[in-house]
Amino acid sequence: MKPRHKRFALIGGGIAVLGIAAALVLNAFQSNLVFFFTPTQVAAGEAPIGKTFRIGGMVKEASLQRQPDGLTVRFIVTDTAKEFPVAYKGILPDLFREGKGVVAQGKLGEDGLFTASEVLAKHDENYMPPEAQHAVDQAGKAAKTVKQ
Repeated sequence: MKPRHKRFALIGGGIAVLGIAAALVLNAFQSNLVFFFTPTQVAAGEAPIGKTFRIGGMVKEASLQRQPDGLTVRFIVTDTAKEFPVAYKGILPDLFREGKGVVAQGKLGEDGLFTASEVLAKHDENYMPPEAQHAVDQAGKAAKTVKQ
């Protein structure tokens, strides 16, 4: 084999290795990508069924239901325009309260119930997750537009 052919083989092999590495990195990135949806978007069918995403808004007053096992809870997340039921099995954050901001990560089932694997709550009186605040603001603007 001539040196010229060896050089082409090495360059081709290097390009192939870089291509495989790029494909693996992109696949890992795609697997860990999590989108955020509001209850209005989920109710409109914009959220994927069976894939992980986040839903955020406010926990509806008087919607928290604790199951007899002590770990399973159900509550409703609202953006003031639409409401969506969420089920979570685990220990809720200490700052989780009805009427306060929440972001839940999980999957939407065929039955229309969002099963959360993680629940995040606000951390002080003035804070709300940015996604949840944006969702509430957008829903408030939409409600004002409809009333006029």
